[in-house]
Amino acid sequence: MKSLLVFLSALFTVQQFATAAAPKPNIVYILLDDAGYGDLSCYGQKLFTTPHIDRLAAEGMKFTEHYSGSTVCAPTRCSLMTGLHTGHTYVRGNREVKPEGQAAMPADIVTIPRLLKKAGYKTGAFGKWGLGAPSSPSDPAEHFDLFYGYNCQREAHSYYPDHLWRNKQRVPMDGETYTATLIMDEALQFVRDNKADPFFLFLPVTIPHAAMHAPEEYVKPWREKFPQFEDKIGKYSGPEVRNPVAAFAGMMTLMDEGVGDLMALLSELNIDDNTIVLFSSDNGPHKEGGHDPEFFNSNGPLKGHKRDLYEGGIRAPLIARWPGNIEPGTTSALISAHWDMLPTFCELAGVDIPAGLDGISMVSELTGEGSQTPHEFLYWEFYEKGGKRAVRFGNWKAVQQNLTGVNQKDGVELYDLSSDIGEEHNIADDHPDQVKRALEYFAAAHTPSEFWSFGRRKK
Repeated sequence: MKSLLVFLSALFTVQQFATAAAPKPNIVYILLDDAGYGDLSCYGQKLFTTPHIDRLAAEGMKFTEHYSGSTVCAPTRCSLMTGLHTGHTYVRGNREVKPEGQAAMPADIVTIPRLLKKAGYKTGAFGKWGLGAPSSPSDPAEHFDLFYGYNCQREAHSYYPDHLWRNKQRVPMDGETYTATLIMDEALQFVRDNKADPFFLFLPVTIPHAAMHAPEEYVKPWREKFPQFEDKIGKYSGPEVRNPVAAFAGMMTLMDEGVGDLMALLSELNIDDNTIVLFSSDNGPHKEGGHDPEFFNSNGPLKGHKRDLYEGGIRAPLIARWPGNIEPGTTSALISAHWDMLPTFCELAGVDIPAGLDGISMVSELTGEGSQTPHEFLYWEFYEKGGKRAVRFGNWKAVQQNLTGVNQKDGVELYDLSSDIGEEHNIADDHPDQVKRALEYFAAAHTPSEFWSFGRRKK
């Protein structure tokens, strides 16, 4: 009996040591702002290259059927942070407040950084927030240990603002300093400062949103390549831009170099193998500030842009790299969405996944261990342009538009994405059973909101 107790005690000690010897992985999530499905060379972009992002894909997993949380900025970020789709999220559109910021989420809302803090993670966000005005109940400093960047989406329309924020401290700027590089530098310093701890780095960069601003040394090579646009002027916020087409390519080049700097730092600090890096975009390509998504084929084979619920407005790139855990050079057709990130990160960090989420952990798909649970359906609703909603179930995609003052059982478009990725052929009349199924999903997925309703936006 004594020998058995000694054996069990030794076994328990070994198990404790094994658990302690498996550190929690660092989690890096990079979110582009308004980059389309076709804006990366590893997803088909032909007019410029993104070699460092391509390296992420070559050394990790590229997802081909991943989706954003919404088709504009704030609801996408809310979906990402809370694990809920826009039928359930608190934020379902861009509700502005004056003089600066967007309407706040509830003070007690459960978010990724708050959950990861419970597991001992240091948390930092660098870029654009858009989920609570300065000093509001969901100021980013209420969620992250460190925030640096734009609190407000309007302010982030220009890369030459008069201020940024460091937590709740307003940081004056001269209106002439390019902020994208400042934000990346701050993110890199956060990694250096927390290399000994598990950390969550949320990097919602502002590129390539709104104004087509980039330092001239990044734009000049593309002026030479795209001289036909030299007489075109782009204006959105901040200084106007000559040849915004060239500027867009320069912005994407600069952003890609920043990703390369981050990857080099992870290697330099010897934490590369214990860091999972994920890379996505918040919605489809925009048409603002002189950007020309048709010229760049920014949405690839997809129909629609930002503010659409067709694939071009919501299908997003997703790349995941984690040496030794994600098989290099793999491609996944898992139907997934931004709201899957919260449960995924919780599982990676060893945190209990909250109940009542729309998201499903993707760890099994990423690592190849275990059986990946699929979604029954994905759902979106959006309140601009008359109101619209969409659902994907299997290869079927249903879209319903102009929900203001119409019978909400009418006008359902149906597409078979397995044979019609461009959503060119509405086959609703041929498949009434699938239209009925879509309407059932629409009804089941939507919960009333005190701020949002089809037909009018509540104040």
